[in-house]
Amino acid sequence: MSKLQDVAVLGAGPAGMAAAVRLRALGVPVALIDEQPAPGGQIWRNVEGNENTAVGKALGSDYAAGAAAAAALNESGCVLRFGNQLWQLEDAQPEAKWRVFVKAGGGLDMLPASAVLLAGGAQERPNPFPGWTLPGVVSVGAAQILMKTAGQIPEEPVWIAGSGPLPLLYMTQLLALGGKIAGYLDTSPRGNLAAALPHLPRALAAWKDLRKGLGWLQTLRRSGVPVVKDVAEIAAAGNDRLESLTYRPRGSKAVTVPARLLLVHEGVVPGIHVTMAMGCAHDWRDDQVCFAPRLDGWGETSRAGLYVAGDGAGIGGAEAARLRGEIAALGIACKLGKLSEAEARQLAAPLRRALDRALAPRRFLDALYRPRPEVFAPAEETVVCRCEEVTAGQIRRAAGKGGPNQLKAFTRAGMGPCQGRQCGYTVSHLLAHSLNSSAAEVGFFHVRPPLKPVTLGELATLEIEEATP
Repeated sequence: MSKLQDVAVLGAGPAGMAAAVRLRALGVPVALIDEQPAPGGQIWRNVEGNENTAVGKALGSDYAAGAAAAAALNESGCVLRFGNQLWQLEDAQPEAKWRVFVKAGGGLDMLPASAVLLAGGAQERPNPFPGWTLPGVVSVGAAQILMKTAGQIPEEPVWIAGSGPLPLLYMTQLLALGGKIAGYLDTSPRGNLAAALPHLPRALAAWKDLRKGLGWLQTLRRSGVPVVKDVAEIAAAGNDRLESLTYRPRGSKAVTVPARLLLVHEGVVPGIHVTMAMGCAHDWRDDQVCFAPRLDGWGETSRAGLYVAGDGAGIGGAEAARLRGEIAALGIACKLGKLSEAEARQLAAPLRRALDRALAPRRFLDALYRPRPEVFAPAEETVVCRCEEVTAGQIRRAAGKGGPNQLKAFTRAGMGPCQGRQCGYTVSHLLAHSLNSSAAEVGFFHVRPPLKPVTLGELATLEIEEATP
């Protein structure tokens, strides 16, 4: 069992690093925990290793800005626990408010903490379609991880299908490193632009961010990358791996092309598995088509002492994540008696104004890149739960037997190692359609520990000193 810290921060991305540095500046002992071997999260992954490299240059100035955040963290005096994976979180009064269980190096450890800040960020939206489990079909986020951690890019021209800023950013980075793109299948419905335009005046408050997006589009046009608009359906085919790709633009006939590598992406959603497991209240975000934890103005959940910052609180981007981390840190410091309420409010005021500016484009972007309906209604034979190989047809046929958790018992969907991370939203939408309801009303899987797989051998290494009466 590790030493008690006032705060355990889970996640070393923009939100977690900013919160940890701010808390240490206020004299609060902090343990920062992250699965990766170094700070940065997904947005700044391996930023220290990519300084002054061709990859770092191609990733751009926004990525390079993470180096300063990582340096500030390293100098902050935080207890840094990299390569540690959270598998359980418990309320543990009276000896400590929280118990944070992690695994690392083949063993397990428990860190007691008075407060916990979840800064685990977002995950790519589940996007099942025929053939998506074939080798050669990869998410754009995974391809970007390979670029950032190993400097690897596809050797041959790659097809990219999806919607949102990330595919555009990745394609510009790929081209800057000499990669080739066979074509971009833009799955954003044409009607999204009309829905987004009313939000444009507000978005112009962050015009520099919008200018970046326009720059990515201009780069694609200059490069001559073939772009197919309003693609409604995609399917991958092959024997042992991807061999061909079929796509159908809305209102047009299907087209089949040879393909060896397909990268897909349909936006991101907050990581909610820990807050779901802890029984926190969640609300449906129709603007982002997902659930998000219900938070107060300081990022505290419905469970006292448990906070969320960053994209796990709602998708907002790196700058919004950083600001949410600092605001949560002030709220925690106030709760621990390091700041008065007046001091916390005064320090938070400029951060809240900056956060409002950082979130200015979200309504516009959320409407512009709202997922196409086909994402939530895969064909019958499509595997939805990869862990247990449950198809959309099996889920539809079991829909009358109850909600997501009853369906889990009948079909085993959501019972695999990923705990429903890759199928949860699809299951909710399929049930909602079958029951003539909504995903908000249907709800999500109950998430139970362990949050990540642990072995009996690992459990045997765990030592906990129980408080004596």
